[in-house]
Amino acid sequence: MANAEHSGRPAEPFGPTAADRVRARLRAARLGLWLLAVVLAVRQVAVVVGTPRGERLTDLETWVGPDGVLHVNGSLYDSTRFTGTPFTGLVLKPLTRAAEQALGWGWTFGTLLLVAALGLVVARALPHPVGRRTALLAAPVAISLLMLSLPVRNALWLGQTSVMPVLLVLLGGFVVRDWRAAGALIGLAAALQPTVLLFAALLWFTGRRRAAAATGATFAAGTALAWAAMPHDSYTYWVHHMAGVGLGGEADALANQSLHGALLRLGLSGPLEIGLFLSLGAAVAALGVRRAVRYARDGQLLLAVALTGCAAIVVSPTTWQHQLLWVLLAVVGRVGKRASDRYVWPVAVLLVMTLPAKMMLPNMAVLYPLRDNAVLLAALAAATIVPFLPRTSPYYRTPIATRYAEPVPTRFGRVPLLPFLKRVLTRPNLLLELLLIRVTYAAYQQVRLAATGGSNSAGRVRAESHGQQVLDIERFLHIDIEHWANHAVVKVGWLRDFFDFYYESFHFVVPLTVLAILYWRRPVDYRWARSSLGFATLLALVGFWLYPLAPPRLMPDLGVIDTVHGVQDFSKPDYGTLTALTNQYAAMPSLHFGWSLWCGLVIAIVAPKWWMKALGLLHPLFTVSAIVATGNHWVLDAAGGALVVVGGFGLSYLFMGPRARFATATAVKAAAEPARAEKEPSPS
Repeated sequence: MANAEHSGRPAEPFGPTAADRVRARLRAARLGLWLLAVVLAVRQVAVVVGTPRGERLTDLETWVGPDGVLHVNGSLYDSTRFTGTPFTGLVLKPLTRAAEQALGWGWTFGTLLLVAALGLVVARALPHPVGRRTALLAAPVAISLLMLSLPVRNALWLGQTSVMPVLLVLLGGFVVRDWRAAGALIGLAAALQPTVLLFAALLWFTGRRRAAAATGATFAAGTALAWAAMPHDSYTYWVHHMAGVGLGGEADALANQSLHGALLRLGLSGPLEIGLFLSLGAAVAALGVRRAVRYARDGQLLLAVALTGCAAIVVSPTTWQHQLLWVLLAVVGRVGKRASDRYVWPVAVLLVMTLPAKMMLPNMAVLYPLRDNAVLLAALAAATIVPFLPRTSPYYRTPIATRYAEPVPTRFGRVPLLPFLKRVLTRPNLLLELLLIRVTYAAYQQVRLAATGGSNSAGRVRAESHGQQVLDIERFLHIDIEHWANHAVVKVGWLRDFFDFYYESFHFVVPLTVLAILYWRRPVDYRWARSSLGFATLLALVGFWLYPLAPPRLMPDLGVIDTVHGVQDFSKPDYGTLTALTNQYAAMPSLHFGWSLWCGLVIAIVAPKWWMKALGLLHPLFTVSAIVATGNHWVLDAAGGALVVVGGFGLSYLFMGPRARFATATAVKAAAEPARAEKEPSPS
């Protein structure tokens, strides 16, 4: 009675319940994800329509002839840019000249609708049981990932039809219940993309034999119809080009991510290459379908579809970038017994499918075979060797739980701002760490270069103006020692050689060594130190972007000698192979000094002996001497580097809380008992 409202309804004396708050957060997250998907879609449209005509939808433009769309003189394949089957051309024949002006807009928005439909079907096809949170958030997440993926972006840019076969297969496998309609949809997809016929084997061996027969019949009917309507084009495609081989570009081009293309890039040719391709392709197809059948019977039909699609990518003579969506679907597979290992496979797939291969691996000749075939290797691994967990595994739903350190008390009530970023006691997955470090550094390089408009010449005037500003400030503060230090070192040969070597060699070696030791010996401190370094580097990128600065060696009237790169022509400076790949005007703040100071502080904090701490603090001292003596930085650049490092540690404290300094002994004990922990899954 006392808690009754005036309306007579019982009041909630303690406000909204925990369940209400969870539902509210879930609704907010869902809305945010849908807004993100819309923004990505708008962005993709803007990129396509904002590109001058003739540079966009280039494949679509090849279908337009003087007598209307696809009414070209001679064969569709005269230019070799049309890579579709004759049946694809037949389907698009009804388009007329009247539709040409609106064709680009209609095709772009139509492709976006197909991608949205594909994301909805993928969300519906997730293996059960699916939690309510996953079910609500899966669709916008799937659509966003599809929009970001290289195959969808490539299909939108070129005006390709590659989204259609994937959607038709998923509709036939997950939406349509009638076996005739399901087989017809998959057969129609095979008529558009012949390697989709591999799904007939999946249907057959999973007991859907009538649907498999309908798939083959639909494919045969569509192909025969196209042959009857366009015999010359059909002969060109199926006989002269052997099912499309040679269309769309050279078969050994990097864009061809099939086994055939990889063998050609390795230098094989002739009967040896053909025999090897056929034998390896048959083995991959058999093993891929066998694994897909096993996972389909386990209740993971979406994963089975993805594996079959990955096998089709490998065995196709030509698989262009816009035809690689099957690899992205393999992200649904679960790999690893530990909760900390679950992110490795999905992160690797997402990186491969959304980023250029050059960002994945360093620019080293020995790694070119891996870099040039990154998507092919991902598809091959998914189809043949990745140990996806079956649903019968006790680790499928309840992996070995991650162990966390006890939170350290803070001086401020709202710290940490992100309490879910807890201090993990065990080592993170090494492969995942290496992937993230490599991609983060590649992104850092790209942003660093883009800060001057993509070239060093673009930012020269502004950077030299800022250099004069810094010099004036240093003269006012009486710390303009760059010219004196540079010429003093140049006169002493061994000292010059020492500082040149230190500048070029220790910038990467020492931070990577510190990270490696922390990873192996002190995993809790590793995460704290890695996050602080990442935040510091992010702050430095802001500085590069807002304040491009010429170093002393690139100031024409200062007279500083470039001891590392030699005497420079200031209009066209030359610093070796990195001339076109680095931003030489990213001097403020100095990450040479910033990273060295980070190393010194981390060593001073975590090292157990005083001499180790002292040795660690010598590194930033030598580094600041080297960057000034070689003419690569101003003194104030080092001050800026120190500022971003302090900011990095501060952001780490703000977001994640204090360093869990009392957890080291617990971490060692936890790492020493992995065998016992793996005997049975921990409760979630």
